[in-house]
Amino acid sequence: MTNHVVILGSTNVDQFLTVERYAKPGETLHIEEAQQPYGGGKGANQAIATARMNSHTTFITKIGKDGIANFMLDDFNKANIDTSYVFESEDTKTGQAFITVDSQGQNMIYVYGGANMTIDESDVMTAQDAIINADFIVAQLEVPIPAITKAFEIARQHGVTTILNPAPAKDLPQSLLKLIDIIIPNETEAEVLSGLAVTDEQSMIDNANYFLSLGIKTVLITLGEQGTYFATQHDHQLIKAYKVKAIDTTAAGDTFIGAFVSKLTKEMDNLAEAIDFGNKASALTVQKSGAQSSIPLASDISNN
Repeated sequence: MTNHVVILGSTNVDQFLTVERYAKPGETLHIEEAQQPYGGGKGANQAIATARMNSHTTFITKIGKDGIANFMLDDFNKANIDTSYVFESEDTKTGQAFITVDSQGQNMIYVYGGANMTIDESDVMTAQDAIINADFIVAQLEVPIPAITKAFEIARQHGVTTILNPAPAKDLPQSLLKLIDIIIPNETEAEVLSGLAVTDEQSMIDNANYFLSLGIKTVLITLGEQGTYFATQHDHQLIKAYKVKAIDTTAAGDTFIGAFVSKLTKEMDNLAEAIDFGNKASALTVQKSGAQSSIPLASDISNN
């Protein structure tokens, strides 16, 4: 089975800094390493992950004409991503992210949206044929909500399953909420959206019930080293993570989503299996540094 997946999302050039620990307010610390720019952005990460899992992947995104993302276009092509809908902004620079990783593998990220924030409904309409012919469409919140809403409207009209990764978390309008089939927040994003902290099993259930009450059919809450909790109207379960030593958690969530949507059947009758596959993929990602450079191939997962 080869899934056809459309990713609507951001393309960023990532600037990485490695530090022993994070500075306190007013404190100056030396940087251990300033790495060369990497390809990033939640949309691009998820497109790369989905393509490396052997899904037919189309990416809808927007970059600037500044040329700094040209190396990423090469990476997209190497991954066999359909780049027909990588648009260029006439007057806005390519998005960038500034990422600091400490010795424990935890990261802090600051994002300049740039051209990502100029994606609009007309861009989505240009790409509507790709959406109509997909099995799944995945979006995040690093592009404008009106564009996501339009894309999900087209998907719903043609029986395409809609998946939202609400990152970075923000209030969502009813016009978008009613179009979501699957929502995939992490525990922090779930709390921002529901107002309920994720601290134990009962709070996972309460969070999931909040999203289910909005009409969303399936809820996945990613919990890092604990695993992934899922809930539907008829089932709920915590799928445990694989225990590994994390070096860099950047792109772990994006890798999970790409692997999950690649394994999931259109009927969604293998939900637990697809989540486990996503957990295994993200466990490989956190053992390497970088964003897209750390995303594994499907064969890497099969061999581990």
